[in-house]
Amino acid sequence: MGTLINVSLDVTKITKGKLKEGKNGKMYLDLTLSVDDKTNDYGQNVSAYEAQSQDERKSKEPRNYLGNGKVVWTDGNVSVAEKKEDTKKTVSIDDDNEGDLPF
Repeated sequence: MGTLINVSLDVTKITKGKLKEGKNGKMYLDLTLSVDDKTNDYGQNVSAYEAQSQDERKSKEPRNYLGNGKVVWTDGNVSVAEKKEDTKKTVSIDDDNEGDLPF
């Protein structure tokens, strides 16, 4: 675990059109959390806002801020999430190495 963040959201500010229904029938909202290097007057350094589509970002639409928070613990390492790549590997077996197989 790299970081713990506590955030308080004002749910009355949620844009209803941004809610989406999952396969399980529950409602979901995509959020973006921004972590700043400095804290504000309240000791907060995290902002939460509704995630924007690429088109919304390109057209410079304003962000809908939903709340603030703070980092409460970190191990000092920041990990960047990477897309999960296809992890299937092709293995070729030489006739000479057949005896090395455990089965």
